[in-house]
Amino acid sequence: MKPSIFITRKIPEIAVQMLREQCEVEMWDKEDIPVPVEILREKVKTVDGLYCMLSDSINKEMMEEAQNLKVISNLAVGYNNIDIQAASEKGIMVTNTPGVLNEATADLTFSLLMATARRIPEASDFVRNGEWKSWSPMLLTGQDVFGATIGIIGMGRIGEAVARRAKGFNMNILYHNRSRKEQAEKELGATYVSLEELLAKSDFVVLLAPFTEETKNLIAKKELEQMKETSILINVARGGMVNESDLYDALVQKKIWAAGLDVFEQEPVPLDHPLLTLPNVVVLPHIGSASIKTRITMSEVAASNMLQALNGQVPSDLVNTNILTR
Repeated sequence: MKPSIFITRKIPEIAVQMLREQCEVEMWDKEDIPVPVEILREKVKTVDGLYCMLSDSINKEMMEEAQNLKVISNLAVGYNNIDIQAASEKGIMVTNTPGVLNEATADLTFSLLMATARRIPEASDFVRNGEWKSWSPMLLTGQDVFGATIGIIGMGRIGEAVARRAKGFNMNILYHNRSRKEQAEKELGATYVSLEELLAKSDFVVLLAPFTEETKNLIAKKELEQMKETSILINVARGGMVNESDLYDALVQKKIWAAGLDVFEQEPVPLDHPLLTLPNVVVLPHIGSASIKTRITMSEVAASNMLQALNGQVPSDLVNTNILTR
Protein backbone atom coordinates (compact mmCIF):
# COMPACT_ATOMS: atom_id res chain seq x y z
CA MET A 1 0.00 0.00 0.00
CA LYS A 2 1.35 3.39 -1.00
CA PRO A 3 1.98 6.00 1.72
CA SER A 4 -0.45 8.92 1.77
CA ILE A 5 0.55 12.57 1.38
CA PHE A 6 -1.34 15.80 1.79
CA ILE A 7 -0.05 18.92 -0.01
CA THR A 8 -1.37 22.14 1.51
CA ARG A 9 -1.19 24.33 -1.62
CA LYS A 10 -1.10 23.88 -5.38
CA ILE A 11 2.52 23.24 -6.43
CA PRO A 12 4.22 22.76 -9.82
CA GLU A 13 3.01 19.62 -11.62
CA ILE A 14 6.52 18.19 -11.97
CA ALA A 15 6.77 17.86 -8.18
CA VAL A 16 3.26 16.42 -7.91
CA GLN A 17 4.15 13.73 -10.46
CA MET A 18 7.31 12.85 -8.52
CA LEU A 19 5.16 12.14 -5.49
CA ARG A 20 2.34 10.36 -7.32
CA GLU A 21 4.75 7.76 -8.68
CA GLN A 22 5.25 6.42 -5.18
CA CYS A 23 2.44 7.84 -3.04
CA GLU A 24 -1.27 8.47 -2.79
CA VAL A 25 -1.44 12.25 -3.13
CA GLU A 26 -4.15 14.70 -2.15
CA MET A 27 -3.59 18.40 -2.78
CA TRP A 28 -5.46 21.50 -1.67
CA ASP A 29 -6.21 23.04 -5.04
CA LYS A 30 -7.07 26.65 -4.14
CA GLU A 31 -3.89 28.43 -5.15
CA ASP A 32 -4.47 31.75 -3.36
CA ILE A 33 -6.31 30.53 -0.25
CA PRO A 34 -4.54 28.59 2.53
CA VAL A 35 -6.07 25.34 3.61
CA PRO A 36 -8.38 25.98 6.59
CA VAL A 37 -6.91 24.91 9.92
CA GLU A 38 -9.73 22.49 10.66
CA ILE A 39 -9.17 20.65 7.37
CA LEU A 40 -5.41 20.63 7.88
CA ARG A 41 -5.84 19.16 11.34
CA GLU A 42 -8.02 16.36 9.99
CA LYS A 43 -5.53 15.51 7.24
CA VAL A 44 -2.58 15.46 9.62
CA LYS A 45 -4.37 12.86 11.74
CA THR A 46 -4.13 10.18 9.06
CA VAL A 47 -1.46 10.93 6.41
CA ASP A 48 2.08 9.57 6.32
CA GLY A 49 3.56 12.78 4.91
CA LEU A 50 2.65 16.46 5.06
CA TYR A 51 3.97 18.75 2.31
CA CYS A 52 3.37 22.23 3.69
CA MET A 53 4.06 25.93 3.22
CA LEU A 54 5.53 28.61 5.46
CA SER A 55 2.01 29.96 5.88
CA ASP A 56 0.84 26.72 7.52
CA SER A 57 1.18 26.60 11.29
CA ILE A 58 1.96 23.05 12.42
CA ASN A 59 1.78 23.09 16.20
CA LYS A 60 2.23 20.55 18.97
CA GLU A 61 -1.47 19.86 19.41
CA MET A 62 -1.83 19.07 15.72
CA MET A 63 1.10 16.65 15.74
CA GLU A 64 -0.08 14.92 18.90
CA GLU A 65 -3.22 13.86 17.01
CA ALA A 66 -1.19 12.42 14.11
CA GLN A 67 -1.41 8.64 13.89
CA ASN A 68 0.92 7.85 10.99
CA LEU A 69 2.81 11.06 10.26
CA LYS A 70 6.48 10.37 9.51
CA VAL A 71 7.65 13.52 7.76
CA ILE A 72 6.77 17.20 7.34
CA SER A 73 8.35 18.67 4.21
CA ASN A 74 8.33 22.47 4.36
CA LEU A 75 8.52 24.41 1.09
CA ALA A 76 10.83 27.08 2.51
CA VAL A 77 14.21 27.62 4.09
CA GLY A 78 12.70 28.91 7.32
CA TYR A 79 10.65 26.58 9.50
CA ASN A 80 9.44 28.72 12.38
CA ASN A 81 5.90 27.72 11.35
CA ILE A 82 6.59 24.22 12.72
CA ASP A 83 7.07 23.21 16.36
CA ILE A 84 10.37 21.41 15.80
CA GLN A 85 10.68 20.17 19.38
CA ALA A 86 7.21 18.65 19.29
CA ALA A 87 7.98 16.98 15.95
CA SER A 88 11.17 15.45 17.33
CA GLU A 89 9.39 14.20 20.43
CA LYS A 90 6.79 12.57 18.20
CA GLY A 91 9.48 11.03 15.95
CA ILE A 92 8.45 13.13 12.94
CA MET A 93 11.16 14.25 10.53
CA VAL A 94 11.06 17.90 9.39
CA THR A 95 12.77 19.04 6.19
CA ASN A 96 13.27 22.36 4.40
CA THR A 97 14.61 23.64 1.08
CA PRO A 98 17.90 25.51 1.68
CA GLY A 99 20.49 26.45 -0.91
CA VAL A 100 18.35 26.50 -4.04
CA LEU A 101 16.87 29.94 -3.39
CA ASN A 102 20.00 31.84 -2.40
CA GLU A 103 20.55 33.69 -5.67
CA ALA A 104 16.90 34.49 -6.37
CA THR A 105 16.46 35.89 -2.85
CA ALA A 106 19.68 37.89 -3.16
CA ASP A 107 18.43 39.30 -6.48
CA LEU A 108 15.18 40.37 -4.85
CA THR A 109 16.98 41.83 -1.84
CA PHE A 110 19.20 44.01 -3.98
CA SER A 111 16.28 44.95 -6.24
CA LEU A 112 14.29 46.07 -3.21
CA LEU A 113 17.29 48.01 -1.91
CA MET A 114 17.68 49.86 -5.21
CA ALA A 115 13.95 50.46 -5.67
CA THR A 116 13.73 51.98 -2.20
CA ALA A 117 16.89 54.06 -2.54
CA ARG A 118 15.89 55.50 -5.92
CA ARG A 119 12.15 55.72 -5.15
CA ILE A 120 11.22 53.59 -8.17
CA PRO A 121 7.60 52.69 -7.18
CA GLU A 122 6.93 56.28 -6.16
CA ALA A 123 8.33 57.56 -9.46
CA SER A 124 6.27 55.08 -11.47
CA ASP A 125 3.09 56.17 -9.70
CA PHE A 126 4.09 59.80 -10.30
CA VAL A 127 4.02 59.19 -14.05
CA ARG A 128 0.89 57.01 -14.07
CA ASN A 129 -1.05 59.53 -11.96
CA GLY A 130 -0.32 62.33 -14.43
CA GLU A 131 1.81 64.32 -11.98
CA TRP A 132 4.85 64.57 -14.30
CA LYS A 133 4.60 68.10 -15.69
CA SER A 134 8.24 68.99 -16.26
CA TRP A 135 11.82 67.95 -15.56
CA SER A 136 13.13 69.42 -12.31
CA PRO A 137 16.64 69.22 -10.81
CA MET A 138 15.59 67.70 -7.47
CA LEU A 139 12.48 65.81 -8.63
CA LEU A 140 12.20 62.42 -6.87
CA THR A 141 15.85 62.38 -5.89
CA GLY A 142 16.98 59.41 -3.88
CA GLN A 143 20.03 57.94 -2.18
CA ASP A 144 23.18 56.72 -3.94
CA VAL A 145 23.81 52.98 -3.99
CA PHE A 146 27.20 52.81 -5.72
CA GLY A 147 29.96 53.35 -3.18
CA ALA A 148 27.60 53.40 -0.19
CA THR A 149 27.98 51.32 2.99
CA ILE A 150 25.81 48.24 3.36
CA GLY A 151 25.36 46.51 6.70
CA ILE A 152 24.21 42.91 6.46
CA ILE A 153 22.70 41.33 9.57
CA GLY A 154 22.96 37.58 9.03
CA MET A 155 25.87 36.55 6.82
CA GLY A 156 24.56 33.16 5.78
CA ARG A 157 24.44 31.94 2.19
CA ILE A 158 21.92 34.57 1.16
CA GLY A 159 23.85 37.26 3.01
CA GLU A 160 27.02 36.30 1.17
CA ALA A 161 25.15 36.37 -2.15
CA VAL A 162 23.90 39.89 -1.38
CA ALA A 163 27.44 40.91 -0.43
CA ARG A 164 28.72 39.71 -3.81
CA ARG A 165 26.21 41.99 -5.51
CA ALA A 166 27.19 44.84 -3.22
CA LYS A 167 30.85 44.30 -4.12
CA GLY A 168 29.91 44.85 -7.77
CA PHE A 169 28.55 48.25 -6.75
CA ASN A 170 31.80 49.10 -4.98
CA MET A 171 30.00 49.19 -1.64
CA ASN A 172 31.72 49.11 1.72
CA ILE A 173 30.44 45.85 3.25
CA LEU A 174 29.87 45.53 7.01
CA TYR A 175 28.24 42.51 8.58
CA HIS A 176 27.04 41.22 11.94
CA ASN A 177 26.55 37.53 12.55
CA ARG A 178 26.51 35.01 15.38
CA SER A 179 30.04 34.05 14.35
CA ARG A 180 32.68 35.55 12.09
CA LYS A 181 32.87 34.40 8.49
CA GLU A 182 36.56 34.67 7.68
CA GLN A 183 36.15 33.23 4.19
CA ALA A 184 33.51 35.86 3.39
CA GLU A 185 35.82 38.55 4.75
CA LYS A 186 38.62 37.33 2.52
CA GLU A 187 36.50 36.82 -0.60
CA LEU A 188 34.24 39.84 -0.33
CA GLY A 189 36.23 42.32 1.69
CA ALA A 190 33.48 42.31 4.33
CA THR A 191 34.21 43.64 7.81
CA TYR A 192 32.78 42.07 10.95
CA VAL A 193 31.39 44.66 13.38
CA SER A 194 29.09 44.84 16.38
CA LEU A 195 25.40 45.46 15.77
CA GLU A 196 25.76 48.95 17.21
CA GLU A 197 28.59 49.87 14.85
CA LEU A 198 26.76 48.41 11.86
CA LEU A 199 23.66 50.47 12.61
CA ALA A 200 25.64 53.66 13.11
CA LYS A 201 27.76 53.40 9.97
CA SER A 202 25.50 51.76 7.36
CA ASP A 203 23.62 53.58 4.63
CA PHE A 204 21.62 50.38 4.10
CA VAL A 205 20.78 47.98 6.93
CA VAL A 206 19.74 44.64 5.44
CA LEU A 207 18.09 41.95 7.58
CA LEU A 208 18.82 38.38 6.47
CA ALA A 209 19.19 36.55 9.79
CA PRO A 210 17.01 33.58 10.83
CA PHE A 211 13.94 34.40 12.93
CA THR A 212 14.48 33.11 16.46
CA GLU A 213 13.67 34.22 19.99
CA GLU A 214 16.98 36.08 19.96
CA THR A 215 16.19 37.99 16.76
CA LYS A 216 12.56 38.78 17.58
CA ASN A 217 12.18 42.59 17.62
CA LEU A 218 15.87 42.86 16.82
CA ILE A 219 15.21 46.26 15.26
CA ALA A 220 13.13 48.45 17.54
CA LYS A 221 13.20 52.05 18.80
CA LYS A 222 16.70 51.87 20.30
CA GLU A 223 18.24 50.38 17.16
CA LEU A 224 16.40 52.72 14.79
CA GLU A 225 17.68 55.71 16.74
CA GLN A 226 21.25 54.47 16.22
CA MET A 227 20.84 54.58 12.43
CA LYS A 228 21.63 57.54 10.19
CA GLU A 229 18.82 59.91 9.21
CA THR A 230 19.68 59.10 5.58
CA SER A 231 19.76 55.32 6.10
CA ILE A 232 17.40 52.72 4.66
CA LEU A 233 16.16 49.55 6.35
CA ILE A 234 15.63 46.48 4.14
CA ASN A 235 13.89 43.42 5.58
CA VAL A 236 13.78 40.22 3.53
CA ALA A 237 14.06 37.92 6.55
CA ARG A 238 10.97 37.75 8.78
CA GLY A 239 8.54 40.47 9.80
CA GLY A 240 8.86 39.66 13.49
CA MET A 241 12.44 40.87 13.50
CA VAL A 242 11.28 44.48 13.27
CA ASN A 243 9.01 46.33 15.68
CA GLU A 244 6.68 47.74 13.04
CA SER A 245 5.19 50.40 15.31
CA ASP A 246 8.65 51.72 16.16
CA LEU A 247 9.61 51.62 12.47
CA TYR A 248 6.56 53.68 11.55
CA ASP A 249 7.44 56.28 14.19
CA ALA A 250 11.06 56.43 13.02
CA LEU A 251 9.99 56.99 9.41
CA VAL A 252 7.39 59.65 10.28
CA GLN A 253 9.84 61.44 12.57
CA LYS A 254 12.52 61.20 9.84
CA LYS A 255 14.95 59.33 12.09
CA ILE A 256 15.66 57.10 9.07
CA TRP A 257 15.06 57.87 5.41
CA ALA A 258 13.08 54.89 4.10
CA ALA A 259 12.32 51.18 4.39
CA GLY A 260 11.92 48.31 1.92
CA LEU A 261 9.88 45.41 3.28
CA ASP A 262 9.24 42.00 1.74
CA VAL A 263 7.95 40.56 5.02
CA PHE A 264 5.56 41.57 7.78
CA GLU A 265 4.66 40.36 11.24
CA GLN A 266 1.17 39.52 9.97
CA GLU A 267 0.91 38.18 6.43
CA PRO A 268 -0.90 39.15 4.30
CA VAL A 269 -0.32 42.62 5.78
CA PRO A 270 -3.64 44.33 6.68
CA LEU A 271 -4.57 47.06 4.21
CA ASP A 272 -5.02 49.51 7.09
CA HIS A 273 -1.48 48.93 8.37
CA PRO A 274 0.11 52.35 9.09
CA LEU A 275 3.29 51.50 7.17
CA LEU A 276 1.26 51.22 3.95
CA THR A 277 0.34 54.90 4.22
CA LEU A 278 3.94 56.11 3.91
CA PRO A 279 5.40 57.03 0.52
CA ASN A 280 8.95 56.19 1.69
CA VAL A 281 8.09 52.54 2.33
CA VAL A 282 8.34 50.04 -0.53
CA VAL A 283 6.30 46.92 0.21
CA LEU A 284 6.29 43.48 -1.41
CA PRO A 285 4.19 40.33 -0.72
CA HIS A 286 6.96 38.02 0.57
CA ILE A 287 8.40 37.17 -2.85
CA GLY A 288 12.07 36.76 -1.96
CA SER A 289 12.53 33.47 -3.82
CA ALA A 290 9.78 34.01 -6.38
CA SER A 291 11.50 33.32 -9.66
CA ILE A 292 9.88 30.64 -11.79
CA LYS A 293 12.97 28.46 -11.93
CA THR A 294 13.64 28.73 -8.21
CA ARG A 295 10.12 27.92 -7.08
CA ILE A 296 9.98 24.86 -9.36
CA THR A 297 13.33 23.67 -8.01
CA MET A 298 12.18 24.25 -4.43
CA SER A 299 9.06 22.16 -5.04
CA GLU A 300 11.20 19.32 -6.43
CA VAL A 301 13.58 19.47 -3.48
CA ALA A 302 10.67 19.33 -1.04
CA ALA A 303 9.24 16.34 -2.90
CA SER A 304 12.60 14.58 -2.90
CA ASN A 305 12.96 15.11 0.85
CA MET A 306 9.49 13.68 1.36
CA LEU A 307 10.21 10.55 -0.69
CA GLN A 308 13.56 9.94 0.98
CA ALA A 309 11.92 10.04 4.40
CA LEU A 310 9.04 7.76 3.40
CA ASN A 311 11.50 5.29 1.87
CA GLY A 312 13.39 4.95 5.15
CA GLN A 313 16.30 7.18 4.14
CA VAL A 314 17.71 10.22 5.87
CA PRO A 315 16.40 13.23 3.91
CA SER A 316 19.05 15.47 2.36
CA ASP A 317 17.65 18.52 4.14
CA LEU A 318 16.66 17.15 7.53
CA VAL A 319 16.15 19.96 10.04
CA ASN A 320 15.75 18.05 13.31
CA THR A 321 18.83 15.85 12.98
CA ASN A 322 18.56 14.94 16.67
CA ILE A 323 15.78 12.57 15.65
CA LEU A 324 18.41 10.21 14.22
CA THR A 325 19.54 9.27 17.72
CA ARG A 326 16.06 8.26 18.82
